[in-house]
Amino acid sequence: MDALIAVVVVLVVLGIVAAARSIKTVQQYEDGIIFRFGRVLPGIRGPGLIIVNPISDKLVRVNKQIIAMGVPAQEGITRDNVSVRVDAVVYFRVVDPIKASINVFNYQNAISQRAQTSLRSIIGQSEMDELLAERDTVNRRLCQIIDEGTEQPWGVKVESVEIKDVSLPEGMKRSMSRQAEAERERRARIITADGEFQASKRLAAAANVMARDPAALQLRLLQTVVEVAAERNSTLVMPIPVELLRFFDKASPTSGGEGAEGGSVSLADFGDSATGATGAELRGGEVPLEIPDVPAIPELSAAEKGEVGTGLHTGHDQADAAPAAAAQNGAAAGEDKAEAT
Repeated sequence: MDALIAVVVVLVVLGIVAAARSIKTVQQYEDGIIFRFGRVLPGIRGPGLIIVNPISDKLVRVNKQIIAMGVPAQEGITRDNVSVRVDAVVYFRVVDPIKASINVFNYQNAISQRAQTSLRSIIGQSEMDELLAERDTVNRRLCQIIDEGTEQPWGVKVESVEIKDVSLPEGMKRSMSRQAEAERERRARIITADGEFQASKRLAAAANVMARDPAALQLRLLQTVVEVAAERNSTLVMPIPVELLRFFDKASPTSGGEGAEGGSVSLADFGDSATGATGAELRGGEVPLEIPDVPAIPELSAAEKGEVGTGLHTGHDQADAAPAAAAQNGAAAGEDKAEAT
């Protein structure tokens, strides 16, 4: 009786173990593949409970989620001979679990290696400006290259590829900075020149309007003075244009009688007290100027010529004769000035 109970207990335990090994669970994000004696059975087992033969069957689960895998940075030379370092991210998922399990060993590592080689290839086919400014186009080309060798034979679909960073040499970065600075400087100069051109046109139009009425220039001058005075400066400079002086000169009377009576005073009422010239002579030209005759240069006597030219006298005699000659020349110069006056 005890032996029978022991056998029953053993059978129950073996049944429990067999049932545990026969019942499998597949998650919602997975697909199941059953291998029976090493050969895959047709069909894919969906999520839920699956009963398999614990002796001959083996269940393999394949993840269907999208996997994001980083591609190590790859160094290469672009088509325009610039050394760059590029890294990217690959997004892929399994669309055929049987191919992913049978046709390739460790499909994730295979995708990583293919992405690295494709990234180096795309670097050599692209220019630096394309890698920096046209990343969408480069991403689509890279995704197409990787997907062509993975979807049909491996059952892995590459959803997208994104380039994360493009590292440039320091010298190239400085060159690009100088280029950008020069471009901004060019735009600034063009904008400044355009502003100067428009301002010159406006100023020319304003000058044309002011030229029609001289009072407009005076009003503009007074407005400028008001604007300067608003700054509360201690010094006020008032420029007087020459045209304003000419305007007052033309408006004043020219007769001497009116000026003597207390009216306006013109430039003709004044003369040169030093030379005796009248106002008409200062204005130039009603009375011609008289140029005095230049007096003749006095000649030296024979004795003076001997003293100066022959050098017969000593230095003491020449020193005594020098003051006398200077006095004689000063007297002659005074006579000439008196005659000229």
